[in-house]
Amino acid sequence: MAVERTLSIIKPDGVKKGVIGNILNRFETAGLKLVAMKLVQLSKKEAEGFYAVHSDKGFFDELTTFMSSGPVVISVLEGESAIAKNRELMGATNPKDADPGTIRADYSEYVGENTVHGSDAPDTARTEIAYFFAETELVN
Repeated sequence: MAVERTLSIIKPDGVKKGVIGNILNRFETAGLKLVAMKLVQLSKKEAEGFYAVHSDKGFFDELTTFMSSGPVVISVLEGESAIAKNRELMGATNPKDADPGTIRADYSEYVGENTVHGSDAPDTARTEIAYFFAETELVN
């Protein structure tokens, strides 16, 4: 197994609910190490740039409006198979389909506000990390 890095975002609903610490604890307990983290308020334009891959989808405006509606916690997680491990911790995109005990099952109300984002592949992770963090901001 390879050591990887992945991007994680605690979305506005997670920040508003006050579950940042609970979510970060799940990552650390699962063996993922934080190598960068920041609390930011995304502009609509920043959210649109980040989610540009979905610009042709019907949910794009709702997603980018939501992501710019309040502060988010953006972090880079590192560990063995970090991408798959993070996705397992998050649970299915739709909280109704998420396994009990996953972040989305425990904290999300519906698919439009599903508490967390995580990279889905190594190439995506590199692109997403670079969108929010300079190389000098990542702790080695």
